[in-house]
Amino acid sequence: MKQAQPKVLDQLRTVLRRKHYAYRTEQAYVDWVRRFIVFHGMRHPTHLGQPEIEAFLTHLAVQLQVASATQNQALNAIAFFYKHVLGQPLDFDLNAIRARRPKRLPTVLSKDEVQALIACLSGSSQLMAQLMYGSGLRISECVRLRVKDVDFAQSQIMVRDGKGGKDRPTILPEALAPSLRNQLVRAKLIHEQDLKKGLAGVFMPNALERKYPHASREWVWQWVFPSSRVATDPRAGLTRRHHTSRSALRKAVSRAAVLAQIDKHVTPHTLRHSFATHMLENGYDIRTVQDLLGHRHVSTTMIYTHVLNRGPLAVRSPLDS
Repeated sequence: MKQAQPKVLDQLRTVLRRKHYAYRTEQAYVDWVRRFIVFHGMRHPTHLGQPEIEAFLTHLAVQLQVASATQNQALNAIAFFYKHVLGQPLDFDLNAIRARRPKRLPTVLSKDEVQALIACLSGSSQLMAQLMYGSGLRISECVRLRVKDVDFAQSQIMVRDGKGGKDRPTILPEALAPSLRNQLVRAKLIHEQDLKKGLAGVFMPNALERKYPHASREWVWQWVFPSSRVATDPRAGLTRRHHTSRSALRKAVSRAAVLAQIDKHVTPHTLRHSFATHMLENGYDIRTVQDLLGHRHVSTTMIYTHVLNRGPLAVRSPLDS
């Protein structure tokens, strides 16, 4: 009896996991391919080609008015699906209407506003906000910090598997060392309790769980900011403790901005923008800031030169003369 072929979305999940894509990427790619199929009346993807892909991308840009990055993610998901699941690489030029990429300057807080914001936070949320501002971390990099990535002796944090899958070192502010040590003490107590309860070890990246089967229960691999609750791993089906959620930090920062009466749209990523701008204000060269932020191109870092605390293009108004 011939074995039934898995559904195309299940095949996509399998390929993404085999290639060690992040779970959030897996969710996004599967959702985009599902929406693509639904858009074309549930026709099988093997019967859909260039015209159908162009029509879907144009629909996103014109009818749904999605951002350029959103449309690009949809295209990447579809291209991955056709190449790695169906074995049909998209070797043609797409003529879809592309979403416009708006040129916006990042929101940056003054040093006083940063202090006011942090003062309205408490506990681990406050420490994570301080790390994002003091070390230039992205929110995902902050919540995913592991014990082994914090080097007090070298005053350094090693960011693992950052954007683009790259590792990079960044600074560990000396002022945060005592608070971070206290956080590790609390995290270790939680880890020891989890070991006594027989919970599964921490999630291990790529194939390390098979290569080092006992490492997931070792202290050095644990999260610096563990979640307050245990949950079932959606991939492995094991009950384990994940790191604290991004949404919890976003909500805490949003509430703190209101309490601090900061009349700007403030998110955790605003702290990273503020780190870059204040580093340039303090006289550090742009290449150094680029390395600390993990930008691939210096042009990405250059945007912060336009939001330095000197007015547009560093021009002085005649009214101030």
